[in-house]
Amino acid sequence: MTIFRPKYITFDCYGTLTNFQMGTIARQMFADRVPKELMDTFVKDFNGYRFDEVLGAWQPYDQVIKSALERTCKRWGIKYHDHEGQQYYDAVPTWGPHADVTAGLAKIADKIPLVIYSNAADSQIMSNVDKLGVPFYKVFTAEQGQAYKPRLAAFEYMLDNLGCGPQDVLHVSSSFRYDLIPADYMNITNKVFVNRGHEPSTPFYKNTEIKDIGGLAAVVGL
Repeated sequence: MTIFRPKYITFDCYGTLTNFQMGTIARQMFADRVPKELMDTFVKDFNGYRFDEVLGAWQPYDQVIKSALERTCKRWGIKYHDHEGQQYYDAVPTWGPHADVTAGLAKIADKIPLVIYSNAADSQIMSNVDKLGVPFYKVFTAEQGQAYKPRLAAFEYMLDNLGCGPQDVLHVSSSFRYDLIPADYMNITNKVFVNRGHEPSTPFYKNTEIKDIGGLAAVVGL
């Protein structure tokens, strides 16, 4: 492992730091409509449609969730209810961090500025950030940047507002699709993959892999 001391450590929030529970809610909400043996596929489809919804022009995050859920229900021949989509959106600010996050970040927070760019709405994100338990230098949202990750415009907005280049940051995420692949396209060479188990590891997009945030301090020599 090569130690790199960046000017900023930039993070994905949901899934990487905050325990993202879209799949958990889906399993509960649709338990009476989707057979248990097919639920993994239903959750996968919902995940895929959420990804597809953020690839185009920015739209409010509640619409991302509702459109993705409606498309999933259509594929499965299930009636879509708008209030169910709203339940997902309303739940997001209540989610707290993974168990390893606060202690792991506390090793670093007073030494290197921490930054978030999140696929979230402004009205949601600070509730989640406050639960992380450490101070963040900047918190950017897709609503501010008018672009969701994996759009490169999201990374451009973050770097422009930090006043730095790709060589100055270490980007940390549990997702190659949303973060580490587009970060690679942005020439961010210093990347950390937090292996939370929801995406496979791949060495092609050069990164340092850690099992949780507790391993991040060693990456930056702390």
